[in-house]
Amino acid sequence: MRPGRVVAGALAAVAVLGLAALVGFGTVRAPAPDMLGLLPGLTLGTILVAGVADGFNPCAFTVLLLFITALATATQARAADGVASIRARVVGLGTIYIAAVFVTYLALGVGVLATASVFTERHLPARLGALASIALGLWMLKDYFAPELGWHLAAPQAVGRWARAAAQRATVPALVGGGVLIGLCTVPCSGAIYLAILALLAAQPSAIVGFGYLTLYNVMFVLPLVVVLLAASARPALNRLAHWNLHHGARVRLVLGGGTVLLGFVILVTV
Repeated sequence: MRPGRVVAGALAAVAVLGLAALVGFGTVRAPAPDMLGLLPGLTLGTILVAGVADGFNPCAFTVLLLFITALATATQARAADGVASIRARVVGLGTIYIAAVFVTYLALGVGVLATASVFTERHLPARLGALASIALGLWMLKDYFAPELGWHLAAPQAVGRWARAAAQRATVPALVGGGVLIGLCTVPCSGAIYLAILALLAAQPSAIVGFGYLTLYNVMFVLPLVVVLLAASARPALNRLAHWNLHHGARVRLVLGGGTVLLGFVILVTV
């Protein structure tokens, strides 16, 4: 990549972060009442869309495909029954894995929201979270436009090995442990969107409402994973999904990064 483009990209990123800081902290006052009136509708729509979009995050998507491939191979090698029985076992064991990821993500979100609730003025942690999510979103855009520059927002390479190891054991403890570890290790990849959502939820007038929205977000997050599991439990569909992910994963990252930056600015203006 040309040095001039690197400098231009860095300056653009600094300008965006500076604008975000100016918008978010140019005033210390809480949001105006008319802006607060927009919060419920904005929150529900954002939760539904962002949760499903985050479910197609390249990290979670790729690891799930690796997991299903190893699980299907291990199950087929051990089972003497027909294809339908093997597929049912793959779906059942995969559901345990996805449930572990769901609980892990939810627990992380609850911890962040509980910490934010310590602040008396909820708009302050919300703006801090929005600013951090914009920075991570810009980093995701860097990974698309200049992938050779610096390190990527990605899960450690060991995550794929953990997924295969858990699937090959095909036991409930291994699947739960693998789901928890993988849920934690994919946070760097999907943390930008999750942080933006947590910033939005930190501004809710009630902690109970915030936790309810958080649960809904995590349900929407695992929904695409469940659909993928049901589809990919059949070998032909698994091959097609793997091919799609290989050729469109970078574009998904581009959309998620741009959407996260936009969402961060919306939060700064609203809360």
